[in-house]
Amino acid sequence: MFNKDRWNEIIEALTSNVFRTILTAFGVFWGIFILIILLAAGKGLENGVKQDFGDRATNTMFMWTQGISKPYKGLPKGRRFTYKIDDVAAIRDNVPNLRFVSPRNQLGGFGGANNVVKGLKSGAFNVYGDYPEIIKQEPMTITRGRFINYNDINDNRKVAIIGDGVQKELYEKGEDPLNSYIKINGVNFTVVGTYKKKSNDGDGEEGQKQIFVPFTAFSQAFNRGDRVGWFAITANDGSSITSLKEQVFDVIRERHTIHPDDKRAIGHFDLYAEYSKIEGLFGALNLVAFVVGILVLLSGVIGISNIMLIVVKERTKEIGIRRALGATPWSIKGQILLESIFLTIISGMVGIIFGTLVIYALNAILEASGPVDMFANPSVNLSVILLALTILIIAGLLAGFIPAQNAIKIKPVEALRTE
Repeated sequence: MFNKDRWNEIIEALTSNVFRTILTAFGVFWGIFILIILLAAGKGLENGVKQDFGDRATNTMFMWTQGISKPYKGLPKGRRFTYKIDDVAAIRDNVPNLRFVSPRNQLGGFGGANNVVKGLKSGAFNVYGDYPEIIKQEPMTITRGRFINYNDINDNRKVAIIGDGVQKELYEKGEDPLNSYIKINGVNFTVVGTYKKKSNDGDGEEGQKQIFVPFTAFSQAFNRGDRVGWFAITANDGSSITSLKEQVFDVIRERHTIHPDDKRAIGHFDLYAEYSKIEGLFGALNLVAFVVGILVLLSGVIGISNIMLIVVKERTKEIGIRRALGATPWSIKGQILLESIFLTIISGMVGIIFGTLVIYALNAILEASGPVDMFANPSVNLSVILLALTILIIAGLLAGFIPAQNAIKIKPVEALRTE
């Protein structure tokens, strides 16, 4: 079936009217090109949006207190409550599959009064009292020194890790911040490390203007006692914090005498739920892009089918002669199908190559110009390319099927009478 003469016939048939062949092939070329570009653009948008999450543990929930909205066990509504450090152990003991339960306290911040002093310089910065695990929930790069450890926690050490933005505002250029002292609300802390966060982590410039100190030293220095401002809670891989958060809320409601149906008392932000919405959105966008690309590709395949019908009509006498000389119906049918598949695959492969070159050029431009908001590293998986090739082969068969059926219906005597 795949012999030299047959392939010479295919090439001769397709080159007998080059302009018509090119116009026909353009439909398939354009369809596969559009499919690749749409999927790459969707992937670029997805990568750009996900970069805003940075390296954060997306299976995380942040939880804080709000006003109680229902009276319960003689206690009125509208009262306030405060998390306690004992809530950490209670949550861990009663809720399975939690990886981190990190209590946090906070003071100061952008727009507030200057709360940090170093020599003659001062500034307003967010200061967090944290446990060492927070760096796994809110990743940052330690540029010098170290982060908080459990020796700091156990010994109530007044040490601090400052961001690059803090260093630029409080220190002279080239000055080494390590082992220097800063005053936070009048209390001396020793700087043991500096950090930097990615600019696309969602914190922007303010993300570099934060100070992290041990939770225990924070509580002692600023008279917080056993109070906790809020929690960062991360679930284990394989479990979602979204499915576990109601169990966490139940533990808190029971410990702080809150009505079981009070949905307002505990404020929270479910990062996993937001991340899942984004993944679902881009899944839908990719599906739309795939459907649009396939529809455009099908329009090209229909064009090939129409042209093959015309080719069969033009070659009626040739087909009659071949039938008269003993060619089998399958031989005639196979010839038409091969021509259709060959034209479809060649034009589709050219579309894939052009699409790949466009994506490569776009990535080179993005790399040269620097990060672009909401768009990064457009690409198409190899599995998509293999799927596209499979679609092309099937499309070629479909495009040639009806013309091939028409070809084998031609009776030799009638074909030979055709002028």
